[in-house]
Amino acid sequence: MTPISVVVITKNEAENIARCIRSVQEIADEIIIVDAHSTDDTVAICKSLGATVISRNWEGYAQNKNIGNAQAKHDFILSMDADEALSDELISEIRQVKQQLRGVYSFNRLTNYCSTWIRHSGWYPDTKTRLFDRRIARWQGDFVHETLTFPAETPQTHLRGDLLHYSYHSISDHVHRQDRYSELAAQELQNKNYNGSIKKLLFGPVGRFLKSYVVKKGYRDGFYGFIICSMAAFYVFLREAKAMHLAKQREISMDK
Repeated sequence: MTPISVVVITKNEAENIARCIRSVQEIADEIIIVDAHSTDDTVAICKSLGATVISRNWEGYAQNKNIGNAQAKHDFILSMDADEALSDELISEIRQVKQQLRGVYSFNRLTNYCSTWIRHSGWYPDTKTRLFDRRIARWQGDFVHETLTFPAETPQTHLRGDLLHYSYHSISDHVHRQDRYSELAAQELQNKNYNGSIKKLLFGPVGRFLKSYVVKKGYRDGFYGFIICSMAAFYVFLREAKAMHLAKQREISMDK
């Protein structure tokens, strides 16, 4: 039986973390929490459930995940977000492959939006590779996005069962996060010397909505499908607008 270390990064996740930890306890030989100085009860909850907590400054998703991987006792890592949980079927699948783990493992992520499971809108199947051998796989990325990288010849297995994602509890929550994510994305674009585009500002949101609502069948998710697809379009608008705003502000400061 191959031991597994579960690694979760957190910051003020008291609302979610207990559900996440409890869902992995059957298959985890170790649970490590990399906490970015939470000010709520996140740390206390984690410790009460037997997890090891490591406090670190927030350096980005990839960096903080790699910190947790490096601190783990075992080479096979199950990487989880605090607002995720394993379904019963996925727990059973992991228990079976745990007898002899090799390479990397992926599974589909099913998202819960305002108490509704979303199966279209470009949100499902949202395949994630989260169970892997840290000796051959590592997180890479910038301040916002992260990608698990590993050699092309690495054995890859897709497991049955869903990773349950309890994402947005309200439309207000979604709006708030879109604002925050677009801010970070715009800053990343600035760091890459991209100053935004009027063309993308005008037509990008329309294209994103049509892709999500029509091509990805967001209409089949009903009212919340329409909201999700509209918010996807809004995100593109915000990202481009903020990138252009940052570029204009930089020009103004250089002219002074």
